[in-house]
Amino acid sequence: MSADKDLLVGIDAGTSVIKAVAFTLAGRQIAAASVPNRYATGADGMATQSLSQTWSDCAQTLRDLAGKVEGLARRVAAIAVTGQGDGTWLVGPGNRPVGDAWLWLDARAAPTVQRLRALPSDRARFEATGTGLNACQQGTQLAHMATILPDLLEKAEVALHCKDWLYLNLTGVRATDPSEASFTFGNFRTRSYDDDVIDALGLAPERRLLPPIVDGSRTTHALSAEAASATGLLAGTPVSLGFVDIVATGLGAGLYTGEAAAACTILGSTGMHMRATADDAVYLNAENTGYVIALPIPGIVAQIQSNMAATLNIDWTLRLAADLLAETGQPMTHAQLVARIDGWLAASRPGRLIYHPYISEAGERGPFVNSHARAGFIGLNGTHRFADLLRAVVEGLGMATRDCYEAMGAMPSEIRLTGGAARSPALRAVLGSCAGASMRVSAREEAGAAGAAMMAAVAVGAYGSMTDCIGEWVTPLLGTAEPPDPALTEIYDHLFPAYQTARRALEPVWDMMQQREELA
Repeated sequence: MSADKDLLVGIDAGTSVIKAVAFTLAGRQIAAASVPNRYATGADGMATQSLSQTWSDCAQTLRDLAGKVEGLARRVAAIAVTGQGDGTWLVGPGNRPVGDAWLWLDARAAPTVQRLRALPSDRARFEATGTGLNACQQGTQLAHMATILPDLLEKAEVALHCKDWLYLNLTGVRATDPSEASFTFGNFRTRSYDDDVIDALGLAPERRLLPPIVDGSRTTHALSAEAASATGLLAGTPVSLGFVDIVATGLGAGLYTGEAAAACTILGSTGMHMRATADDAVYLNAENTGYVIALPIPGIVAQIQSNMAATLNIDWTLRLAADLLAETGQPMTHAQLVARIDGWLAASRPGRLIYHPYISEAGERGPFVNSHARAGFIGLNGTHRFADLLRAVVEGLGMATRDCYEAMGAMPSEIRLTGGAARSPALRAVLGSCAGASMRVSAREEAGAAGAAMMAAVAVGAYGSMTDCIGEWVTPLLGTAEPPDPALTEIYDHLFPAYQTARRALEPVWDMMQQREELA
């Protein structure tokens, strides 16, 4: 690698935003560019995204980044790409899209999930993948398509994920990575496809759609001439296919730094709760839920439980306030309301209400799977005010975090926190006290893009191993540990059993409400 190649570019194609970020080889972020993502939704649970538009937007972010970094094209040592996980991005002849992508938000495969989870083969499938079935996943979406849209699959030559589609456009290579391949169709121990898993999904005829597996921390492909023209970067630049954005973000935020009792929570629109462990020490719960996703570190995987909605619950609550204020002629922006959250929390008493944060129209996937699950308050009386409701919502996120970690075995003693909500000290205090764990916030601005770029750094030899890279890119950016409040922890220890009992008791209620909607 020549001396003038002093930068790495990480691409993170999330659900709402595509980002391109430039880092020095030592991990310092120097510039970022972003373009909003666009997707469509429908009343039937549809959530789709244009493949062509997504590539166009990705190329735009790279051109915009070049406008912010002098000499970017000649200075880039490698490019890496990660993106939103799950979902189905079908590609046909000439590498052209076959319809729009089904996103992880798409709920249409829920009936197929129920059917497959009821089969005797599902436990063996779970023990191989470490991953419970839900409507987000490509496996269940392909199985659903095979039933209702067989013509669509006949037109396809390969089934990709979001980052795989961008990698195809960057390099001309059809591939996926070990993380998405193994948690969907394979075995997390071997990081390869497993025919028994594919058979359990009923997808033997669709086996032809699964692309080769490429580990981007070891192998790169060259930026194509077509992609160079579209992005303004140099043809031949090495491109690394990153692991899925969940673990890329975890990697960049401190998921794995060698401490066995540490964990990482990404508190954004969704809630991702993960812990790194040796692949021979994975805890597989009896409910067949969660994910086990390979990390770009030999023998190490991430156990994950994921809430469909995290800060989306807070957004919903603040929208109620915004709507009421607007009707009285006192409009306030979302940012202005967010700035008041810590004050509202201080003005309310802890542990007085239970809130289940299942605000997503797709239901819940962690630590249980139920597409009919819905949010709700328990314990309201006439003395409660808006501040009490907001506190209950925040506490609900904390309870959901604890619920998820308990489903993965012993509770962590420390949680590395990233995502927009990590900026609130009061919210961190609630979260840490619910989980009984210290909180450490990473100062890394763009953890997902950084995690991908770290893989490229290892692939091109800037570091001898991922562990070496973590020591320079990640550990120094972890903040001071913030211990849980003992008084709050005691309150939440008493509240948590009621939270769990209520959410289990509500399952038949959710089912009955869904039946009413279907009859309406």
